[in-house]
Amino acid sequence: MIENKNILVTGGAGFIGSNLCEALLANNNYVTCLDNFSTGHRENIERFFSNPRFKLIEGDIRDFATCEQAVEGKDFIYHEAALGSVPRSIADPITTTQVNILGFVNMLTAAKNAKVKRFIYASSSSTYGDAQYSPKVEDKKGNLLSPYAVTKHANDLFAKNFAQLYDIEAIGLCYFNVFGPHQDPNGAYAAVIPKFINLLKKHEQPTIYGDGKQSRDFTFVQNVVNANLLAAEAVLENKHEHINIACNESIDLTSLTQCIIDSLSKKDAEIAKIKPLYADARLGDIKDSLASIEKAKRILHYEPKIFVKEGIELTTDWYFNK
Repeated sequence: MIENKNILVTGGAGFIGSNLCEALLANNNYVTCLDNFSTGHRENIERFFSNPRFKLIEGDIRDFATCEQAVEGKDFIYHEAALGSVPRSIADPITTTQVNILGFVNMLTAAKNAKVKRFIYASSSSTYGDAQYSPKVEDKKGNLLSPYAVTKHANDLFAKNFAQLYDIEAIGLCYFNVFGPHQDPNGAYAAVIPKFINLLKKHEQPTIYGDGKQSRDFTFVQNVVNANLLAAEAVLENKHEHINIACNESIDLTSLTQCIIDSLSKKDAEIAKIKPLYADARLGDIKDSLASIEKAKRILHYEPKIFVKEGIELTTDWYFNK
């Protein structure tokens, strides 16, 4: 694992970014977090403020001068900053596009100008669109179903193009439904697992959109962090790589919800009595998602360490104890 390197994490106050900052600091790296706190939270990184190897730049990736300042002297860049959420992108495609495409190209250009060797960024399983086959492999995509998916696909195209033109190494780690500690349970666009945990703790019924049979390859955040650490020094087959990061294990949403209920009911027996509600499926949602992780195994030597049920136990423990 990388040690004593100078590293930038954009979106470092967010869910994945803050977990990644923690792992990098634990390995004695110098970590700069760039975040505008639009979706990230200061409380996610407060525990790093006393660490002399940690630095915070409060700024926006849509501002190129800020990006240039942030990349100066960096060995690696982890670009986690983005506006997530399919529903948010459908409600507001303009802001999603500005952050996810303009911000991405700003960071990539700044990295290229600073001669950063490797640019590792968060791609998304949404780029598979309505592809009907399973498991998903990196070179076979379907029709994109949301503006968010379009922006993440555009990131992959820009990264590949920059790798060809400017000799920068770029790795898009294609995350599949990441969950775990520090994920925001609040707001209209909260992800399903923290949102359901939050509701169930208050003895409220969670709502599943659709029939509950839709399935996802839920990936515990420490698997994703480990993949990012491995990506820093992996031997690449091409200047640009797009690599699935998941568990190659899917679960339907009804079963997932029951798993959360079972875990929480060990801490509060009343939760066992709660049943989920069902509502109409949401526009832009993918029906089923399962990843092939053969490429990740081959290039990164990645293996998932924590699967969904253990991950749910760890996550519910964290939300109860925080």
